[in-house]
Amino acid sequence: MKYYIIAGEASGDLHGSNLIRELKKLDTTCLIRCWGGDKMQNEGAELVKHYRHLAFMGFAEVIMNLRTIFRNLAFCKQDILQYKPDVLILIDYPGFNLRIAKWARKEGLKIVYYISPQVWAWKEDRVKMMKQCIDKMLVILPFEKAYFKTKWNWEVEYVGHPLVEVVEQGKIKNEGARLSEKKIVALLPGSRRQEILKKLPIMLEVSKSFPEYQFIVAKAPGASEEFYNDLLKSYENVSFVANKTYDLLKQSQAALVTSGTATLETALFEVPQVVCYKGSWLSYQIGKRLVKVKYISLVNLIMDRLVVKELIQDNLTVENLKAELNDLLFNEKRIEQTKKDYQILKNKLHKEENASGEAAISIVQFLSGK
Repeated sequence: MKYYIIAGEASGDLHGSNLIRELKKLDTTCLIRCWGGDKMQNEGAELVKHYRHLAFMGFAEVIMNLRTIFRNLAFCKQDILQYKPDVLILIDYPGFNLRIAKWARKEGLKIVYYISPQVWAWKEDRVKMMKQCIDKMLVILPFEKAYFKTKWNWEVEYVGHPLVEVVEQGKIKNEGARLSEKKIVALLPGSRRQEILKKLPIMLEVSKSFPEYQFIVAKAPGASEEFYNDLLKSYENVSFVANKTYDLLKQSQAALVTSGTATLETALFEVPQVVCYKGSWLSYQIGKRLVKVKYISLVNLIMDRLVVKELIQDNLTVENLKAELNDLLFNEKRIEQTKKDYQILKNKLHKEENASGEAAISIVQFLSGK
């Protein structure tokens, strides 16, 4: 079989790589062409375009880059037609992938969507089009199956969350050298240059109040060392690591984490955290009027209650972040309660088969007509 997979972000590259590995176990002669990143390419897929050239953060930033986005869409459609895949697998990245899905349906392609757009948060009207265009929807959050069935009468398949398997693998790997002689606070400011520049300077200022701790930044795959060196040069107890995020989390006492997948990874490593979000003024003003969820972090959304503190936009200040970090490091009751909540969270996400394996089985069975 020929598979064409599209992922547009670092997390999609990670989950896409694990899906590719599982697909190859079931379909040993498969051919895979993809939009993604290094991880998908390392699993043997032919990489068409890297996600670092695709990801734009926030409403204003998307508008500013519309010409590039439309060029990418046109190129992608042409490339799919030339490749003639047996199935098109779309991983998250809804702004791009839903446009491709709508076009691909008219072209008569089989379409699987792995990791649903968060339509329960905003743009619910997309679901009508999704039902018409997507042959099989594979969801990774436990409440999504009921949401689609109850509200939209759409049977989707829950395969479990792929991060559970990724983190479990990370935990059992031989831990590398100790990253610091001091106790560590992890800084996870995101993967895109725009969001790093918004949040990391605030995180760095907090480090001045905790000189006994080493603050370590998890470097984004697409950013240069010079970029971080320029930001970190004024801070004595701050450094960064590349390709060692899980080693960093295993060794950390607390973490300051940008909203997104990293909040769930941090929770699965049982590290107390503060969730940080700050976008451009325009993007935030638009977003808060459109997004309909109570929380911005996956941890709180899955638990449906406040488990980890969220500091959003104007509340993300040095003083507020300093106070929260102090509590995470020294309030034993809060630390203990957080770890109990994390265990409940993990139980909610656990399935007998790993998510990537279940997704691959589902896709292969779909293609075989079972």
